[in-house]
Amino acid sequence: MTPKKLTERKERILKLDRALKKLYPNPTIELNFSNTLELLIAVQLSAQSTDKNVNKITEKLFKKYKTLDDYVHAGKTQKNINEFEQDIFASGFYRAKAKNILRAVNIIKNEFGGEVPRTIEELLKLPGVARKTATVVLATAFGVVAGITVDTHVIRFVQRYDLSDFKDAVRIERDLIQLLPKKEWSTFTHRVIHYGRYLAPARAYDTTKDPLVKIYPKAANKFRTS
Repeated sequence: MTPKKLTERKERILKLDRALKKLYPNPTIELNFSNTLELLIAVQLSAQSTDKNVNKITEKLFKKYKTLDDYVHAGKTQKNINEFEQDIFASGFYRAKAKNILRAVNIIKNEFGGEVPRTIEELLKLPGVARKTATVVLATAFGVVAGITVDTHVIRFVQRYDLSDFKDAVRIERDLIQLLPKKEWSTFTHRVIHYGRYLAPARAYDTTKDPLVKIYPKAANKFRTS
């Protein structure tokens, strides 16, 4: 990013963030959970799925598997594994997700004393946990801001409003970290997600009612990302 782009993008993102705050002053994660382990599992299930769909799955899942040991037991035999796979089938990629979750709970029990880790370095040791999942868990469960969560909504937002020259999550996060004050990192993603879900979908919509487009008019003609 050139110095000129950096300056322009900093000014733009601060204006966009102020507009997002007016639209969504108290954004929160829309996954349902009652403890940190459930949060971790819900976020893992949300990959390539919607929060609404995951909440339907976990409504039953969290009643069936109530403790860490319940999940550990689910990985003991092939019969139990098959049953767990069916329990999360509707989330998509259920075999890979089941494998990662059931391996992760064993690591949590054996290496972390039965507690979900509280650092990004430790969380990234868990199967199926990348930076996106780790930053969500840390910020939501522990109030630890370790980065900016970059999901599909954020990637689309960044491209629409010309906030990065990249399309991959890792480099987009690096750019956003340069552009946003750290105090905004944890809430920025939630606001962008709400914006993408409820006001500015990937398909064409009435941009005249979108206050963010007024800040950057070029965004009116850009919806989907390539």
